[in-house]
Amino acid sequence: MPFHYDGELKITKINMGPYNNNGYIVICPETNEGVIIDTPAEPEKLLGAIGDVQIKSILITHKHQDHLLGFDEITGAVQVPVGIGTDDADGLPRPPQLDLKDGMVIKFGNQEMTVLDPPGHTEGATCFLIGKHLFSGDTLFPGGPGKTRSPEALQQVIDSITKKLLVLPDDTAVYPGHGDDTTIGEAREQYQVFASKPRDPGLFGDVAWLV
Repeated sequence: MPFHYDGELKITKINMGPYNNNGYIVICPETNEGVIIDTPAEPEKLLGAIGDVQIKSILITHKHQDHLLGFDEITGAVQVPVGIGTDDADGLPRPPQLDLKDGMVIKFGNQEMTVLDPPGHTEGATCFLIGKHLFSGDTLFPGGPGKTRSPEALQQVIDSITKKLLVLPDDTAVYPGHGDDTTIGEAREQYQVFASKPRDPGLFGDVAWLV
């Protein structure tokens, strides 16, 4: 499984389940405290990667079920507060202990992770920013935004991405809810191509910046 360590932060990325989901363990190397991001299928993979890390919270990027197929097993084995965006809390099997709102800070060890609230993919979608590392859930992928269910939702997620994510430094790493990583610089370049062209007002669903 991919492992990132930049001297200040350790990130374990676990590919999980039939939908190519990513689960993450984000760790403060100085204290060995960490957080889990998302709980997809094949929870044994994530649980097996924890080792001696002291998990302080479990953070859910949004309520779609592919991110929750391992929720019961992971939260049963790791009994810590669970957080999700306010408007997505109804998607959890039980009420969360942490009501995630824009600008909220999640602390673990010597690290501080900021909650960003970018609605569009779902109303309560959240991203998590720590230093130059962005965990984008299904809001932003390499090549485009997450799937939307209406033209209005597509515009909403584009507004979220341009106003809250693409304002970050170019070298900010983006770790999405599925598939490969990207950077904010790459995402901004691709979005600018998309924004420079006329757009069908009825466009929504799976949208690619460069098509």
